[in-house]
Amino acid sequence: MRCLMIAASLLALAGAASAAPADGPSRKFEGRDLFSLEWASDPQISPNGRLVAYVRTANDVMTDRARRAIWLVDADTGAQTPLVAGAGSHASPRWSPDGKRLAYVSSAEGGAPQLFVRWMADGSTARLTGLPDSPGQITWSPDGKTIAYTLFEPSEGAKLGSAPAKPEGANWAAPLQVIDQVSYRADGAGYLKPGYTHIYLISADGGAARQVTFGAYDDGAQVSWTPDGKFLLLSGNRAEGWEREPVNTEVYQVSVADGSVTALTSRAGPDNDPTVSPDGRLVAYVGFDDRYLGYQNTRLYVMDRDGKNPRVLTGSLDRSVGSPQWAADGKSIYVQYVDHGAAKVARVSLDGRIQTVAEGLAGGGLDRPYSGGEFSVANDGAIAFTSGSAYRPSDISLMKAGKARRLTQLNENLFADKTLGEVRPLKVASSFDGKPVDSWLVLPPNFDPAKKYPLILEIHGGPFQSYGPSFATDMQLYAAAGYVVLYTNPRGSTSYGEEFANLIHHAYPGHDYDDLMSAVDAAIATGSVNPDELFVTGGSGGGVLTAWIVGKTDRFAAAATQKPVINWSSMTLTADSYTYFAKYWFGKLPWEDPQGYWARSPLSLVGNVKTPTLVVVGAEDYRTPVSEAEQYYQALQLRHVPTALVKVPGAGHGGIAARPSQSAAKASAILAWFDRYRAKAQGKAAGQ
Repeated sequence: MRCLMIAASLLALAGAASAAPADGPSRKFEGRDLFSLEWASDPQISPNGRLVAYVRTANDVMTDRARRAIWLVDADTGAQTPLVAGAGSHASPRWSPDGKRLAYVSSAEGGAPQLFVRWMADGSTARLTGLPDSPGQITWSPDGKTIAYTLFEPSEGAKLGSAPAKPEGANWAAPLQVIDQVSYRADGAGYLKPGYTHIYLISADGGAARQVTFGAYDDGAQVSWTPDGKFLLLSGNRAEGWEREPVNTEVYQVSVADGSVTALTSRAGPDNDPTVSPDGRLVAYVGFDDRYLGYQNTRLYVMDRDGKNPRVLTGSLDRSVGSPQWAADGKSIYVQYVDHGAAKVARVSLDGRIQTVAEGLAGGGLDRPYSGGEFSVANDGAIAFTSGSAYRPSDISLMKAGKARRLTQLNENLFADKTLGEVRPLKVASSFDGKPVDSWLVLPPNFDPAKKYPLILEIHGGPFQSYGPSFATDMQLYAAAGYVVLYTNPRGSTSYGEEFANLIHHAYPGHDYDDLMSAVDAAIATGSVNPDELFVTGGSGGGVLTAWIVGKTDRFAAAATQKPVINWSSMTLTADSYTYFAKYWFGKLPWEDPQGYWARSPLSLVGNVKTPTLVVVGAEDYRTPVSEAEQYYQALQLRHVPTALVKVPGAGHGGIAARPSQSAAKASAILAWFDRYRAKAQGKAAGQ
């Protein structure tokens, strides 16, 4: 049995350069260009609106990893200054309330990242912590004297029995590992150490830290101070059996003086991201009344400071909102939302009026065009946000007095001599019920409308997610290889309202298949796509649909299913989020409805598959576990369907494209697979 392993070296990419020297730089976007990309995240505008601190990330070709640094950009001139950019990784910049200091987390001194503070006037820096693990959720007190942070506190863990006494100097096996946690492993983290995340306080001038929350609970969500500095607000779940409730959370008040905890909310459903108004009278937060649907709009709420009189402010907006931030005058709240794949910032008044104040947010990821972005607001209402386009990764932009201005241009030198694939919207109506399906085409560089090109249908994951007109390395690499790339937001996608998303509630995969086939038909109807050279790929939820598609149709010459779910019963019982899937996506446990689980599993259709299908997965994927991909690979082998298994060493579900060499090589492996069967499709069309 053969297994294709992704090599770290870019020399193995398909179409590697010959020994002859190049006449000049390549005009196409190539795998090696991933090492030259930079992108912005976590923009933090100073209270007076004059400076923006942000995280600037670049890929290091020698370590094959992303390097994070903290930069400052002047809001008036756009002049940039590296603030913390030396050895190590640096992130989470947070301004003090007076704007004179900046807290951040850095691994500059080696070991676990630590909390630092920088005095902006003279550049003096002090390390505040010496922790065994990285601090999170850094939050300044209103008077600037104290910083709250979260920290994982390990516990001893479960024990059963004991081994015999070990002789001195003996070389014995490692002790037994006993697990009794409900959540015991997580994608990206692996098997979890026993313990809990709690809140600590430390003086902004340094000194010993003080733990303020305790118990067998996690207090790791967003933290907000009351203006008088006497209380902290956080979201979490301290109810009995909280480990088995993947969605339910409450807003809690924690006394800084004695650590006493009071619940301010009590409904069934999430209550997250609490933030206290500047005058201390109100608390804004986001959540919903849980109806156990696959997708539910997250709404903005406010309540009195004591938890009374909760009311929804965004009931008229059929979109989810997040990242609430109070305006300085306390009369409105800024939130982020996504509409038709495009991320925006809105200002919501206390009477529920909603006004969009910034558009063009970007930053959902590099490899695929997911919707996303981040923002922060100054006291004068200026908004710093990550912005981008179909042709650029995220930069820093500023919205002030109704005018937007891009402050950084991180990739202009790279793209100055590159011809990228044009991204065009494509009008699609579903053959099932006529519903519009937002779709985009990425055209090969130097596209000639008189020619017919092969097409790759690329399907997003989630499935409750959305693509948008954003930059994506996979799409551009596919287009540079001569393919038209089609990507869509079929039913089930977010950013189109709760009803559209829940068209796949307890019915996924389902008529999203019809939406995708309609998009392919619309692409062919443009006259520039060869119907005999169709290919399909997608990751996670897109991997599910890829495997589903080849079980229902033979119209594709080849497929590549990435990190798929193949058998819903086995996935539900092996995934890291296993307490969620049965409850919200099926409504019953696998043994209560085995036929329902099987009917929605791509494995149930494998007997129909004739399409050569590549299977791709991260070797440490705990979300859609490796066993899912291997089940499909082995099933295809048993049926003598052409297949190969690509495992990305060291990669989890969310990190399958995190290291640039692997991201480039994965795209190259998929292209090589498609190219192999593209040649056969061409021969078939010619009657050979």
